[in-house]
Amino acid sequence: MDLQKVLNNLENCPCGREHTFDTKVVEIGSGITARAGEILATAGFPKKLLIVGDRNTMRVSEGLLDSLIGAGFEIARTLIYDDMKYARVEQVREVEALALACDGIISVGTGSLNDICRVASFAQDKKFCIFATAPSMDGFASDTAPIIENEFKTSWQARQPMVILADTKILAKAPTELKSAGFGDMVAKYLGILEWRIANLVIDEYYCPAVAQVTLDALEKCCSLADKVTADDEKAAGAIMEALVLSGLAMKLALSSRPASGAEHVVSHFWECYKLARGIWPEFHGKKVGVATLVLLRTYHNLADRVAEIEPTRDMTDWDKVYAQFSEKQLPEVKKLNNPTITDKIDPERLKNSWSEIRRLIKETLPTPDELLALMESAGCATTTEEINVSDELYATGLRYHTYMRYRLLIPRLFPMIGLDIMDFAK
Repeated sequence: MDLQKVLNNLENCPCGREHTFDTKVVEIGSGITARAGEILATAGFPKKLLIVGDRNTMRVSEGLLDSLIGAGFEIARTLIYDDMKYARVEQVREVEALALACDGIISVGTGSLNDICRVASFAQDKKFCIFATAPSMDGFASDTAPIIENEFKTSWQARQPMVILADTKILAKAPTELKSAGFGDMVAKYLGILEWRIANLVIDEYYCPAVAQVTLDALEKCCSLADKVTADDEKAAGAIMEALVLSGLAMKLALSSRPASGAEHVVSHFWECYKLARGIWPEFHGKKVGVATLVLLRTYHNLADRVAEIEPTRDMTDWDKVYAQFSEKQLPEVKKLNNPTITDKIDPERLKNSWSEIRRLIKETLPTPDELLALMESAGCATTTEEINVSDELYATGLRYHTYMRYRLLIPRLFPMIGLDIMDFAK
């Protein structure tokens, strides 16, 4: 991937900010496994390594360690989990402890494995590399990571990988569910960009059209390959992986996750935290995010169609009812995120005057529910709450209360100000 071209296109950006990222090398191609050591050596990656993976990712990456050793790298420590499915602070601490004896960390895998390593590498000031094994999520190039602590999932500061490697032979043969999850994570960008623009409109939050376009170009590329997502197709897998990496780079360029996520990610986090607090497997991140995207896209279209004018007031949230939705361990973080709460920044009169533009943005920037459903079905994505084991009660609770998990202007957070129940539009 030509990273310099991405930066050149953003030089002297009209937004007034200088855009940069820390990733130096992204190599996506057939047979990368055998060349991994050579690529890392050329990039100047440290020689004394900690390898972190799980049994599944190490199995499909056969030959990687031989390539590293052959290029003069020392495997000083290894941490191989049985089956890593979600990132907890306890795993971050495990990686941090082993990283003390090493100079660089290589995460072999995707998702949660990458997340614990990127946080640990930031904390211990170690160079970081990802050897990706599935095009399953959009955070490969991100410098933040969602970590679970006290039954609550929040975004932690992390290290952007210096090098990202992906062998299309491995990506193409990844489990279909993981590849479809990656597509589900990408379609969320429709809502992320929309809500970023609305935050700029209503509370003057920073917005960069050029960075947003990086994400939108990646999204368009991904959607054009929807019918090839589930196929054992190296070219398609590589193109989708590239789109996922670009999405992560956009987050770094914006110094925010706005280009990649909106309310759909927070809904997914709400459902996930609810299940984790009860010892229930919460499903793959992108799988849940895709379903939440479809639900909210339908909700936003209904809102724009049915509500022509509003008479907003100051935030009418019933805080006792909000706090009742979270566990005792979660409450301190929820209260912290809402003191002050994001709607304190919103002038009701300005919101009222912006409503016609908000409706226009919804209708002009989002695909229709039928269009998105067709894309997701073509890509083999889950499209219903039943497929992600979310009950009707959890579905409704998540939609009504997810926004209190973030200090961020999201469309569902406006509902109390305009006197509406989101569930009346989520159909």
